[in-house]
Amino acid sequence: MKSKRRFTRCGLLATVLSLCLSLTTAWAQRIKISGNVRDADGNPVELVLVQVKQTMNGAMTDEKGFYSLTVAPTDSVVLVFSCLGYHKAERIIPRPAGDMRVNVQLTSAALELGEIAVTATRRQTTTMEHLDANRLKVLPDPSGGSIESLVVTYAGVSSNNELSSQYSVRGGSYDENMVYVNGMEVFRPLLIRSGQQEGLSFVNPNLTEQVQFSAGGFEARYGDKMSSVLDITYKRPKGWEGAATLGMLASSHPTLSTANAYVGSASKRFTQVTGIRYRMSSSLLSDADSRAEYEPRFVDLQTFMTYRPAPKWEVNFLGNIASNHYSYRPIELQTRFGTTEEQRVFHVYFDGRERDRFDTYYGALTLKHTPSDKSEVGLQAFAFRSNEEESYDIEGAYRLDKVGEESAGEASSLSLASYHEHARNRLQATVAHVGVYGLSQLSSFHTLKWGAGLQSERFVDRISEWESHDSSGYSLPQTGREVNVIANLFSNNSLSSMRGSGYAQDVIKFRTPQGLFTVIAGLRATYWSYNRELLISPRASVGFIPTANQDITLRLATGLYSQSPFYKELRVEEQDAGGNTVVRLNSDLKAQRSIHFILGGDYSFKVGGRNFKLSSEVYYKHLSRINPYTVDNVKIRYYGENCARGYIVGWDTKLFGEFVPGADSWISLSLMQARQTIDRTGQPTVHAPLPNSPAYNLSLYFQDYFPGYRRAMVNLRGVLTGGLPVTVPRQGYTGNTFRTPAYRRVDIGFTYQLVGGESRVMDSGLLRHFKNLWIGVDVFNLLDIYNTGSYYWITDVYNHRYAVPNYLTGRQLNLRVSADF
Repeated sequence: MKSKRRFTRCGLLATVLSLCLSLTTAWAQRIKISGNVRDADGNPVELVLVQVKQTMNGAMTDEKGFYSLTVAPTDSVVLVFSCLGYHKAERIIPRPAGDMRVNVQLTSAALELGEIAVTATRRQTTTMEHLDANRLKVLPDPSGGSIESLVVTYAGVSSNNELSSQYSVRGGSYDENMVYVNGMEVFRPLLIRSGQQEGLSFVNPNLTEQVQFSAGGFEARYGDKMSSVLDITYKRPKGWEGAATLGMLASSHPTLSTANAYVGSASKRFTQVTGIRYRMSSSLLSDADSRAEYEPRFVDLQTFMTYRPAPKWEVNFLGNIASNHYSYRPIELQTRFGTTEEQRVFHVYFDGRERDRFDTYYGALTLKHTPSDKSEVGLQAFAFRSNEEESYDIEGAYRLDKVGEESAGEASSLSLASYHEHARNRLQATVAHVGVYGLSQLSSFHTLKWGAGLQSERFVDRISEWESHDSSGYSLPQTGREVNVIANLFSNNSLSSMRGSGYAQDVIKFRTPQGLFTVIAGLRATYWSYNRELLISPRASVGFIPTANQDITLRLATGLYSQSPFYKELRVEEQDAGGNTVVRLNSDLKAQRSIHFILGGDYSFKVGGRNFKLSSEVYYKHLSRINPYTVDNVKIRYYGENCARGYIVGWDTKLFGEFVPGADSWISLSLMQARQTIDRTGQPTVHAPLPNSPAYNLSLYFQDYFPGYRRAMVNLRGVLTGGLPVTVPRQGYTGNTFRTPAYRRVDIGFTYQLVGGESRVMDSGLLRHFKNLWIGVDVFNLLDIYNTGSYYWITDVYNHRYAVPNYLTGRQLNLRVSADF
């Protein structure tokens, strides 16, 4: 009996060993096929599906275009290479024997049109979207061409002021948007009140190579803001290049409105691009309701240099000097507003002048070491300095008249008054940062990123401003025999602090029979010495491309976004013993918090052989510890308290593609609801909309060519944005609120390519030195709609307040010449 059991066990063991040996032999006989997939230019193509025909056996190429799979020995193997935006390719391998390499070059499903290449849409497995900066060469834009003017046509982004580069993303404030250039954050002046003062944005589109934008749910490597991130990468020329653009407004006094130029060069170890921009917006502002003398002059000089002292070492430098001078002497203003039944006419005669100056300096240095092609480590440092001065003394004598049917078109006076505004404001901001970062590619589909930094901040704030009104000889407000100003504000504050931050995130890509997954998970930590607050922000996103239908991409993102206060958010306005309004810094102010939940996807398809992509995202943002604020033009005034909570919910969709063969266009639609509950100690609870919360936003960018003649192009940009909430000055949300009219604007540009493109039409004489040469005519505000930028508030002797709209610019004609050489 025992021997039989022993025999049975030995037989079982032999069977198992034989089976394992058979499986090992079978596996050893499997053939490994690997290789690289590249495009027509020799660049690696990522996310190409390499599949054995009519089987589920397959693999995806990595960032370097490499793939690897195993097949069983057979008579022949047919490999199918497919990727969105490229023609499918098949390779037949007869009687494969032994490991082998199969390299493939895919042909792009692109349509080449001279200097414009319309390619298939990019897969977007994260919330980061790619923009094409080359479109700015032909984009009709009153600012002379800026990245932000293209961003505002994307889903979830809104703007209601063509004079400003500021934008709101999914109900957030302008201060909730981050801008990175070459991996380092950049800043803007703090005292700016209106778009007229703003000048040029930091980003120079001539130097820009790559633009990425996220409207929420972004990665942990980006900083501590609650709304969006705009990530800019400047170019590194491969040789000598340059470009220049001139723009002139055809007004009653034609003047040069915009001018910019850049030059780039490269040698074996050194590359550089240097650009200068100039903007003079006096002609643009001359079309406003007011008769005034404007002298706004904005100049910006930037350079980006790269030096490679050794094969694995690189030094980068980014420098910027911006000088924005704004001089304004108002003369007269007449504004008609109201309804058809009750029209109002506001007429002012001015005396005085405003002089503002905003000078900023920025320098960034990066030392990068690349030990191998799978790792990178770097040291970063930057410094930012802003000197801001705002000075004005303006007096005005005004009258408010009522024009109605009952007066047979004659005006009856509602108020006769005068006012005096005075300000001497100074602010100095100095920010210095030093940090390290690293990247390690642990495998073809596994990348670890990390970074840490220390930042010093110093602010010196000196504000002295007041405003007095009188009506029919009586000073407002009336307090017996005393003569008071209607409002004043004083500040004498300084702040020095340190801020530390660090992050770590993991990017993992893996394939299952169901499809390809991209998982990004990270953690960010920040500590600020001023309020002694430590913030921990976990963030994660998942992207999925199903095997069954690679035209579909799904993504899910969530995370905690804690926005630590910057200097402006700390300021609290309160009354002192003398009745003056003074600014106090609130050291107990904590970070605002927003939890993002985003679910979205893309569907790529073809219509008539043309590429299209439909993108859609639904989102919910849970807001806590809100620091409420009000907006006047582009100036934000914070409460300086964590006294509110709220939410933002919305839906964004965008249709992108070739509406016209060979030209990319898109249309975006956003619907949103954003509410806040303000609960201040000793005051009633207030339920109000968030300040930047249009109920809807519709925008489009459309490109077309004249039939049969592709050198002539038309570009159209349109925006329709719902009205924004308006509050009475110095009353916050305790007073009555209403919404501005909808912002409606259409800009159209006509461009003709003299040199370059499919053939050189004019290649003799001086023109032969140009790679491309365009001439264009832009019509700004094609429909001549005067949008409301802000309100001027007047008070009569009975303390009744009237909101008089300040209108933005009307229709204007712009002449433009652009050249590449």
